[in-house]
Amino acid sequence: MSAPAVPEDPPPFPERADTGSVAAELAARSLQALPEELAARLPQLLEAMVSVGSGLRLHSTLDRIAETAASLTGARYAAIGVINDQGDGLADFVTYGVTQEERELIGELPDGRSGVLGALIQDPVSLRLDDLTADPRSVGFPPNHPPMRTFLGVPIRVGDEVFGNLYLTEKQGGDGTFSVYDLHMVKVLATEAGIQIGNARLYEATRQRERWIDGSVAVTTALLSGADADEALTVVAEQARKLADSEAGLVLLPAAEGGLEIVAVSTDRPLRPLGVVIPPESPAVDHLLAGEPVFIDDAAADPRMITDLAKAYGPSMLLPLHSGGRVLGALATPRSPGAAPFTEAEKVLAGQFAAQAALALMMAEAQRDRERLAVFEDRDRIARDLHDLVIQRLFATGMMLESAQRRSVVPEVQVGVGRAVDELDVTIQEIRTAIFALQQGPTEAPSGLRTRVLREINMAAVPLGFKPAHRFVGPVDSVVGELTGKNLIAALREALSNAFRHARASRIEVVVDAEVTLPDGTPGVRLTVADDGVGIPEGGRRSGLKNLKRRAESLGGDSWYGPGLGTDAYEDAFGADDAFGADGYGGGAPGAERGGAPGADGGGGSGVDGGGGSGVDGGGAPGVDGGGGPAGGKRVRGGTTVVWQAPH
Repeated sequence: MSAPAVPEDPPPFPERADTGSVAAELAARSLQALPEELAARLPQLLEAMVSVGSGLRLHSTLDRIAETAASLTGARYAAIGVINDQGDGLADFVTYGVTQEERELIGELPDGRSGVLGALIQDPVSLRLDDLTADPRSVGFPPNHPPMRTFLGVPIRVGDEVFGNLYLTEKQGGDGTFSVYDLHMVKVLATEAGIQIGNARLYEATRQRERWIDGSVAVTTALLSGADADEALTVVAEQARKLADSEAGLVLLPAAEGGLEIVAVSTDRPLRPLGVVIPPESPAVDHLLAGEPVFIDDAAADPRMITDLAKAYGPSMLLPLHSGGRVLGALATPRSPGAAPFTEAEKVLAGQFAAQAALALMMAEAQRDRERLAVFEDRDRIARDLHDLVIQRLFATGMMLESAQRRSVVPEVQVGVGRAVDELDVTIQEIRTAIFALQQGPTEAPSGLRTRVLREINMAAVPLGFKPAHRFVGPVDSVVGELTGKNLIAALREALSNAFRHARASRIEVVVDAEVTLPDGTPGVRLTVADDGVGIPEGGRRSGLKNLKRRAESLGGDSWYGPGLGTDAYEDAFGADDAFGADGYGGGAPGAERGGAPGADGGGGSGVDGGGGSGVDGGGAPGVDGGGGPAGGKRVRGGTTVVWQAPH
């Protein structure tokens, strides 16, 4: 007995304008007009619609739609193909009924550019087939694909836009083919699915925008908090990488020789792109320096990407950091090869993030200029005070001592006063040297690494109240490259700053060794900064030490810390002479031991053995042996040693 003819379209439902009893009557007539089989499955359809609308996460919503459609129609397999932004293929393919093992054996998912799936994208209409393989548009299945014959496809619309298509195959039960009733129910389900997908997409877009806004706030806070400029740029790279879901985040600034240099990197890859220069002849550089973004589908194959570094990445965004008509640099967020291209929404949000980061960079630069000006003004004031007050008083004291020396008849007193006058002369010369250093601008100093290290040590001496000792090993200026030298100076500045702010140290020793061999056998340079302060407390903040380690690892090196000066562990690791040899090779004038003035055995004033005031053996007040207060006593020695190393 043949099945009764079934209309392709279900009976009409009442219009929204009908209200009250009229609407109820029309609804009742519509339900009565439904075929018996369709009416019997109506509760199942309503239950399926409720299930579809039970969440807001887009991908989980798609999973539920596919599972619900399969359950509603008795299909063994279900899938949803999400159409890409260009409308010529699939951006995502969500499946139900195919196991993970089967997916791995099948390999790449369909791209929707051919076959029946491609036909539904080009002409989004409902399609019901008894034998999929017999359709002339079919292009077959890839190896290891499960067999599929019966097919039902329905477009999913979100408003007026075709979001994708719902596919069902392998009808179970009955004659094994999808009926018109199945088609009607799947159409209703697809309509509800479109509404829920629209809600989920709106929710996802809102959450995505919130994440980008939070990332912009984090970047602005980091840049304006007074942190190190390199650290702030690293924050920009980290936030961009996380928000764009990319393989790496790169910040590029204009290079001295032209082009763009990678100055900050955030990536888990073992590659070392820090310091790589994108040459000026690159077409991408021209666009970026003109303030234009560059979007790339495959960096490895794009002719605009002419560096070897690009071969390791796929879809990429290159965004100019421009604000107020000025291009400061660029931000790059490359994804791994084969990853999904960036959506239009991601491109817009990333462009807004780059503009906000550029504005924050300009504000931070202006803030640093103001702080630098304040420092220079303060240094000028200190230099004037040293010249007008301190040197004049020392000179007057020296004249008084010379007068006393001439009147004295005791030879021992004449010799002692003469030595004191000599010490005052040396002290005046050292103060004049310090005045010259304070008045010297940063552009006037030579660019050698040794000179830059000495300048950092001299600048740290002002807040510390003493000058750290130092020693160089090997040809520091000739073998250490500019990039490593720049990062070594930043690491030294961080270590000396930590010693001043947290360690309460009275002695610091700095060693720059350019003759070390790194664990992988490459030649490198090692910076060691040791102090005799209070050490690092348990549970204390270690953000500065993490910055040092991150900076070293970006160059292929490492950084760590250990016990400081005076501890047994330090002497076991660095030698009983605190890594400075028997005589110390201190940071003072020639002839000094441990950094003091000529003739001194310590690092203190004239005639001292330690690092304290006149007549002391330790580092304490006059007349004491230790480093304590008026009661004297030996100071408990501990402190911290920070080690930073990287390839030349």
